[in-house]
Amino acid sequence: MMSSVPHPELRVPNSGESMSTERAKRGVPEGLWIKCTNCKTTVYKKEVVARHHVCPDCDHHFTMPARDRIAQLLDEGTFEEWDADIKPCDPLNFVDRIPYAQRLAEEQKKTGMLDGAVTGKGFIRGRGVVLGITDFAFMAGSMGSVVGEKLTRAAERATELKLPLIFVSGSGGGARMQEGILSLMQMAKISAALGRYDQAGGLYICILTNPTMGGVAASWALQGDITLAEPKAMIGFAGRRVISNTVRVELPENFQTSEFLLKHGFVDRIVHRKDLRTEVARIVDYCQIR
Repeated sequence: MMSSVPHPELRVPNSGESMSTERAKRGVPEGLWIKCTNCKTTVYKKEVVARHHVCPDCDHHFTMPARDRIAQLLDEGTFEEWDADIKPCDPLNFVDRIPYAQRLAEEQKKTGMLDGAVTGKGFIRGRGVVLGITDFAFMAGSMGSVVGEKLTRAAERATELKLPLIFVSGSGGGARMQEGILSLMQMAKISAALGRYDQAGGLYICILTNPTMGGVAASWALQGDITLAEPKAMIGFAGRRVISNTVRVELPENFQTSEFLLKHGFVDRIVHRKDLRTEVARIVDYCQIR
C-alpha cells in the first residue's frame, strides 16, 4: 500500500513560494591552499607541511613553527621543554601603532606561545643535546628579554650537563625595539654564556634560517663552532636597501643570502631542511660529544 505522506523533495510549494532546484554552493574551506612566496604557485598546504614546509614546485623553504622543527630534528617523544612559563612584560609602557602589552596578548593568542623562543633537552639519534629555537611567527622571532633569558639558560645548562648545544635562528626582527636597551643587552648576555660554554669545551651548532637579521645575526647566530644555513636564507644585520643607500654602491644580486655568506666564509655549509637532522647527528658523532 502506497504511503500518502509526500516525499520531502517532492513537496508542492505553498502560494508565494518559488520552485528552486539549486543547491547551496559549497565553498572551498580556508587554509587548504597557500601561495608560494617564491614561485607564486598555489600549492596544497598539507603537502607543504609533509615536506617540512618546503614548496614542492620550487623547493622554497617557508618559515617553520618551532614545534615542527622539534619534531623534525629530535627523536620522537624525547623533548623536555625548559622555562615554558616565563612571560614577557612591558617595562617601558611602549606604544607604537598599538600598546606593546596589547601586541603581546595578540601574538600569544595567535601562536599559542608566551614568547618567541622554545628551549629544552632532547635526543638526536640517541645523542643527548640542548636545543633552542626562535619562532618567526611570534613578532618575527624578535629577541626580547624572555628570548634572551631562555637562550642564556639553555647555554648555561648545556655547560652544566656537558651536552652539545644547538640553536635554530628564525629571528627576522632582530632585537625587539619595544623593550629598548633591555632587548639589546640580551646580545651580550647570550654571547657571554656562549663564551663560558666554549671555555668548558662544548660544541655549539647554529642553524640559520630565513630570515636571520639584526641583533641576532650580530650576536649568537654567527658565533657557532659549526654554522649551518638553509638554502637561500636571508642573513645579515641591516636590510639591503639601508646598506645600499648608506654605502652608495650596487650590491650583488644574491647579497645577504646563505649562498653569499658561504662564499665569503660566514657559513660552513648549506643544508636542505630534509637533511638537517642527519647532518646535525653526523656532526655530533664526528666531534665525539658524549
